[in-house]
Amino acid sequence: MVNENIPELVERFKAGDEKAFNELIRIFEKRIYAHAYQMLGNHTEAGEILQETFVRLVKNIARLKSDSYFPSFIFKIATNCCIDIIRKRQRKYVDISDEEFQDSGRYQLELSRAVPTPEQEHEDRQALELIKKAIAELPRKQRTTIILHDIEGFSKEEISKMLDCPQATVRSNLFIARSKVKRKIGPLLDGTVLKNGKERK
Repeated sequence: MVNENIPELVERFKAGDEKAFNELIRIFEKRIYAHAYQMLGNHTEAGEILQETFVRLVKNIARLKSDSYFPSFIFKIATNCCIDIIRKRQRKYVDISDEEFQDSGRYQLELSRAVPTPEQEHEDRQALELIKKAIAELPRKQRTTIILHDIEGFSKEEISKMLDCPQATVRSNLFIARSKVKRKIGPLLDGTVLKNGKERK
């Protein structure tokens, strides 16, 4: 996310400017909501995460060391809120809709090279289904890492700060997550897709 006005808005927000805070909400609310939905697979909970994120932001804004780090700072808050809910649920995976993947525009997995051309609409939907299902079934830390890196576009350094872990851990979780997803969609990578219940080379 690139917005040259963000540091200025954050500075004004810290000084108590309500209009600046409302503008920051406007800039980030849709992306925070989408991130929460990708993590949790539930629209109601995503809405709750959105509200709780900005509540925690107000309480913790003084901890932001540099205004330029605001995007990763607010996503760290949102991610922690999601993790709190996941821990309470004690569920192994979430459902992620095709629409959310198609709208993100930031899906950067190496695996995406296996997605067929736009003309092959049926195969494209199958590829999305396989990828989103594989990510949904990942353990929490691996799922969080791959979503933040390959969907949200944060760097490994940013993610390490957001998740309070070494970059080596981020790299490890990302590598393992990608490997698991590749294994899940192996037939697709081999050039085989299912069409009308049959395999096609």
